[in-house]
Amino acid sequence: MAKGTTKERLIAENRRARHNYTVEETLEVGIQLTGTEVKSLRMGQINFTDAYASVEDGEMWLHSVHIKEYLQGNRFNHDPERPRKLLLHKRQILRLAQEARLEGYTLIPLRFYFQGSWVKVDLGLCKGKKLHDQRQDIAKREAQRQIAQALQRRR
Repeated sequence: MAKGTTKERLIAENRRARHNYTVEETLEVGIQLTGTEVKSLRMGQINFTDAYASVEDGEMWLHSVHIKEYLQGNRFNHDPERPRKLLLHKRQILRLAQEARLEGYTLIPLRFYFQGSWVKVDLGLCKGKKLHDQRQDIAKREAQRQIAQALQRRR
C-alpha cells in the first residue's frame, strides 16, 4: 500500500441523524478507547442513536454511546455507557463549541469507522429539522424514486 493511504472499514452509521437533522459540517475526529472497547467495535457491537458531544473543561466528550462489553473480557472490561473523550485540536474544540451554542445546533456522531487500526468518528454540526422539513425530504425522495422507475420502464 502506498504511504499515506489507509483503508476505511465502516463500523456503524447513524442514518436517523440525517433524517432528524440537517448536517451543516462534518469533521473527522479520533476517540480515546480502551482495549476491550476496540475489540467490541471490531465485532460491530455499538449503539449511538441518541449520542451527542459536548465541551466540558476545554475538552470534547461523547455521551450516550453504548459499546457492549467484550465477552472474553475479565475484570478489566469497560463500562458500556461511560463518556468518551474525543481527540481534537484546541482551536477546533473552541470553534465547534461556539457554533454549537447557537440555538438549534448540536454535535452528533454520524458514523464510526476504522482507519487503519485507529477508530475514527465523523462528528457533525447539525441543526434540528422541523416536521414539515422532514416531510419535504420524504416527498423529494419519493419523487426521485418515481422518476427513476419511470425511466427504467421506458427503457
